Amino acid sequence: MGLSERLLGGAVGALNAGGRVLRRTGIERPLLNRDSLFAAARRRTGLDDFGDWAFEGALDQLLESYATESRLTTLGRITVRELVVSLLENLLYMEQERKSSPAIAEEPITSPTFIIGLPRTGTTLLHGLMSEDPANRVPRTWEVMYPSRFPNSPDGIARAKRLTATRLGWANRLAPQFKKIHPIAPDLPQECIAITAQVFMSIQFHTTHDVTSYADWFEQDSQALAYAFHRRLLQHLQARQPGRRWVLKAPGHLFALNALLTEYPDAKIIQTHRDPLRVMASMASHATVLRQAFSDYADPHLIATDWSRRWSEALNHFLDVRDRSDPGQFLDIAYDDIEAQPMDAIRRIYAFLGWPLTAEALAAMQSFLDANPKNKHGVHRYSLAEYGLSPKDELIRYADYCARFNITVRADL
Repeated sequence: MGLSERLLGGAVGALNAGGRVLRRTGIERPLLNRDSLFAAARRRTGLDDFGDWAFEGALDQLLESYATESRLTTLGRITVRELVVSLLENLLYMEQERKSSPAIAEEPITSPTFIIGLPRTGTTLLHGLMSEDPANRVPRTWEVMYPSRFPNSPDGIARAKRLTATRLGWANRLAPQFKKIHPIAPDLPQECIAITAQVFMSIQFHTTHDVTSYADWFEQDSQALAYAFHRRLLQHLQARQPGRRWVLKAPGHLFALNALLTEYPDAKIIQTHRDPLRVMASMASHATVLRQAFSDYADPHLIATDWSRRWSEALNHFLDVRDRSDPGQFLDIAYDDIEAQPMDAIRRIYAFLGWPLTAEALAAMQSFLDANPKNKHGVHRYSLAEYGLSPKDELIRYADYCARFNITVRADL
């Protein structure tokens, strides 16, 4: 650990210690109630119209979970407040932009492609490769963080990218192990969970913090609001930078295939598959690293057990909906094939979609592979035992899934 990391760790420790003293006197700061958050967003933007989006119920569920379950440190409260306020600001700016440019609402989102699979199954690599094709359109991280705040001009885009880089830089400092697990950068493609989070409907929140009751509520909701907003944000991005061959991705779509296909009945789905025992160990590490950065309590065993159950149930429900849908909308790709021969996987996907794979696209994708080798930011190490997961129990939990897709399972984790 370098000097700057030690200094940051010391400052964070002092901040959190001070917060614990205040909590013992009954004082919680900063405030995390709806009125305070709304007021901050309105004050920062000078705007007051959030639009016709019934997101308040979802936000209230989330705030209640933060208050009663997350055991946030003072740093955790600061980061949660800044996140929620920034999402509210985006809603205000997007409503203002739509009022000034009504044509945004007429932007057609036609036959989007979604890459979906359990976490750590190659979805990020496929998304990154397909983003390199100039004929494709993906949501970039800076666009999702700042969809409407700045003018659609070279200067406005540069400002958005600078602010995104600053926010991501702080994330890397506070959770330095995270970049070994999932690469983040302003120009990289962003997951859809960061889109639906803007109306407080996303698995993102339970990944980064313990918000169990919110997650339980979220998984029972129809998620119509989430996908209606998803289309809305794509319309904003498309109006600013045209391109109608949308390629999107998030493991979180496993929780809501019915809502996705209701909103996008012409969608194409690429489903990725990997040994779930390896997936669950990696996923547990992912969530633990994030929660430990912002909470006084993050039990890796409880996190792993909770998420393994949730992903298993989501996967089973997804497959039930898939079995009632048009089989021609789905293509299955194995993680081992993606890892061994990524360009062959891309060729299969393009053939399925009926898209030409140009020499320009192939060259760009190969350059992306060369620039982003596996373990670029260090090796991500994990084991089932480390997170209290039993190989036998996990094999039973995912047995039907593995049999259906002929997945080879390794129990030596």
